[in-house]
Amino acid sequence: MHTTTIGVDLAKRVFQVAVADAQYRITQRLRLTRARFERFIASHSASLFVMEACGSAQHWARRLTALGHEVKLLPAQYVRAYVRRNKTDAADAAALIEASRCQEIKPVAVKTLEQQQLIQLHRLRESHKRTRIAQINLLRGCLREFGFAVPVGAVRGCAAMSEVLESADNGLPDALRPWVAAGLEQIRTCKGQERELERQIKALVEPDELVQRWLAAPGIGLLGASAVRALAGDLHRFPSGRHFASWLGVTAREYSSGEQRRLGRISKRGDSYLRMLLIHGARSALNAAARAEKAGRRLDPLQRWALQTEQRIGRNKATVALANKIARVLWAMARYQRAYDPNYSAPHEH
Repeated sequence: MHTTTIGVDLAKRVFQVAVADAQYRITQRLRLTRARFERFIASHSASLFVMEACGSAQHWARRLTALGHEVKLLPAQYVRAYVRRNKTDAADAAALIEASRCQEIKPVAVKTLEQQQLIQLHRLRESHKRTRIAQINLLRGCLREFGFAVPVGAVRGCAAMSEVLESADNGLPDALRPWVAAGLEQIRTCKGQERELERQIKALVEPDELVQRWLAAPGIGLLGASAVRALAGDLHRFPSGRHFASWLGVTAREYSSGEQRRLGRISKRGDSYLRMLLIHGARSALNAAARAEKAGRRLDPLQRWALQTEQRIGRNKATVALANKIARVLWAMARYQRAYDPNYSAPHEH
């Protein structure tokens, strides 16, 4: 146990620091510029630094760890409850000291440089994807005002818009034609950037044995496997597959009191991007199971369970339930270092 706990309210230029002793009494308050803060952490003896898990927190956590300090990153929403009276930088730093005493608040894992690199590649790809979709919808709405019905879907929609642009006497005003052409070029550019980012992601995770094993699991592709690796990190920190699924936000939110236990919709905690990838992957796996059943092919136990669940509670709920199952499968594959086996059953203890 460190005799000194230091709460740091991070910022771009000015850092508020609260230094506490072994009894968590604040003995010193400092307001440091970025350069002075770097000198402070380099010259200070090994201590426990507590920060909110916010922008740049991972960078400073790696810097502090390299200098021999211990780092605890706390979720910002839980630290807020410890801010008394008015919210100031000094109050935020003091709140971090108090929040670090609570054993119920689970700290956020410090990510490696490789994980951060993967995460940012995913974020850039998602940004290009959203830009492309927004541009498609914008052009579709624009052309609709002149009587052109553009079909749904990116491929068919862009092909139809290109045909409209190629026709010289279809009623599309000349003033709009160069802008529609520029929009279509931007869509192609964004798609090309998405593919290039996917190639970089694939190259980064190719040496990772666990990611390659995850690719054999149902509903898991390159993006899903690499995102789990980057955002969740080492799955051994989760005691069970249910804890991992709960961290992802695909377990039921509870509203219970007394002897009445009520389970509602999923909690949607955790990273929304990672949860989206898993749910879309589960939807794809559910569609594959339905196609296999229709073609008369043999189904594995997970596929049979998914189709039975769909008949019982509906397609959307079954998709989320399957995403929960897939998350637990990924945890088990990491925990027990096994390849995916659709017919595997855990041995029963006698």
